Amino acid sequence: MATLDVYNVNREKISQVEVADKVFAADVKEHLFHEVIRMQLNKRRAGNASTKTRAEVRGGGRKPWRQKGTGRARAGTTSSPVWRGGGVAFGPKPRSYDIKVPKKVRRAAMCSALTLKVRQEKLMVLDAIDMAVIKTAAFVAMLDKLKAGKALIIADADQNLQLSSRNVPYVKVLPPEGLNLFDVLKYDELYITQASLKSIERSLAA
Repeated sequence: MATLDVYNVNREKISQVEVADKVFAADVKEHLFHEVIRMQLNKRRAGNASTKTRAEVRGGGRKPWRQKGTGRARAGTTSSPVWRGGGVAFGPKPRSYDIKVPKKVRRAAMCSALTLKVRQEKLMVLDAIDMAVIKTAAFVAMLDKLKAGKALIIADADQNLQLSSRNVPYVKVLPPEGLNLFDVLKYDELYITQASLKSIERSLAA
C-alpha cells in the first residue's frame, strides 16, 4: 500500500498513513475526465426554458377574416407562429440534460484525479481541522500557516468550519460525501482530513 504524510494545521509532519493503491496510486486515465465533468455540468442545467406553441397561446380560435375578397393574405388563426403574439415554432420546452455515465467510469475518473494530485504533490492529509469559533480571520490565518492557495478542503461536516470559510473566495470546503471530480480538478490544492480520507477510501475502493 502507498503511504501519505500526515500534517497538522501548522504544516508540520506528524505521522504517515497507509492508503489504498486502487484510489491514490491508480492508473491515470485523463480521457475519462471530460466524460464525467460533462455529466456533472449537464446535471446543473435547469432545462426549464419554456415557450408556448400555437395550441397553447390564448385566443386564435376564430378566423381573423374571410378567406377571399379582402386583398390580404389568407389567415386561419392569430396564434400562427408568423403572427406577432402567436405561438413559437420549435421553441424550447422543459427537459433534462442529464447524461448517464457508468459508476465504474465515475470511480475510475475520481481515482485518476486523486492519483494525479498525489503525483503533483498537491494533496495534503491533515490530522484534523478544529475551528473553535466561527471566525473568517482565524480560518484565513490557518490557510496562511498551511501556505494554501486556491484550495479544496475535504473535512467532516463542521458548522464552524463551513461558516468561517464561506467568505473566502479562493477556498471551498466540502464533506467527504460531496467530493466530486469538477472541484478536484478546478482547485490547485487538495486538503483532506484523516477521518475524511478513510471515508473516501471506503466509497472508492469498494
